[in-house]
Amino acid sequence: MSRITISGDPTVHEYINRNAETDNMHPAILRSEIEARPLRPRTYVPNSLPLTNTAAPRGYTPSPTQNGEIPHQKFPSSKIDVIKNWSVSTYKCTKQLINEKLGKSSKTVDIELETEIEQLRETQKKYGNILKLAKSMATQFQCFILTQQSLGEAFAELGQKSPELQQEFVQNSETQKCLSKNGESLLNALNFFVSSVNTLCNKTIEDTLITIKQYECARIEYDAYRSDLEMLAQMPRTDSNTVRVGDAQQNYQQHKEEFEKLRSDVIVKLKFLDENRVKVMHKQLLMFHNATLAYFSNNHQALETTLKQFNVKPKSPTAPSVAASWLEK
Repeated sequence: MSRITISGDPTVHEYINRNAETDNMHPAILRSEIEARPLRPRTYVPNSLPLTNTAAPRGYTPSPTQNGEIPHQKFPSSKIDVIKNWSVSTYKCTKQLINEKLGKSSKTVDIELETEIEQLRETQKKYGNILKLAKSMATQFQCFILTQQSLGEAFAELGQKSPELQQEFVQNSETQKCLSKNGESLLNALNFFVSSVNTLCNKTIEDTLITIKQYECARIEYDAYRSDLEMLAQMPRTDSNTVRVGDAQQNYQQHKEEFEKLRSDVIVKLKFLDENRVKVMHKQLLMFHNATLAYFSNNHQALETTLKQFNVKPKSPTAPSVAASWLEK
């Protein structure tokens, strides 16, 4: 049997000898022996390699080391300061809202802008109703087309089995198939109309309303800090009040700039939204009218021309949707 030798560290031999001596030692004596031994400091061994390519945060410049020690990194604000500022701002805004409802504080109002915002909300509500009705119409019309197709197939089957009524059954079968084909084209136009109105109502208008909500929140903060500044300005001129007035003036100016910026953004978005809304709805309403008129006049050529004119991609909306395989993807 090969013999294992351990060299290099005398503490290893000491550890082995001590283990041999304590094999037959009484437990109480062993415990007192262990407690009497001096504790040796542990050596930290990292369990991972140091990261040599760690990027420093943007805008952070490391300060020079002092006596080989890296100083503590200073951040512009701590979490406690962030929570404190948020709590103060929330308190001021809540107080401002309550005072506005009680009539104890004034409110900054832009009558013209507020009228446009109210009209936009009313427009979204009405367009949402049109969208709901158009979806219902498309769903019901799809069921109607499926019924027409089933009826045409039933007529064709009976035409083969009933020689005495073959001509009548075949005529009705061809009529139903022709109507269902035109119906699929009209259904494509309906789905295109629904998709466009949905984009306008739930994405384009909603994006502007999000900016409006931010503007309204900025207005409350602006009025809250304005009221705070007006209250401090009426207090006696002492050193502490002068400092508080200076801080309030700085906060007021900051929130005033944010409020005016968001107000300008809302005005610009309302203008472009109104132009986009008119342009989109003009196209969609014209397409809806022409497609509906061509379908009920049984003018298949005019219906197909309308779909091509407004770039409505032809597809079979009544066919069951089959998921594409991974090869097709």
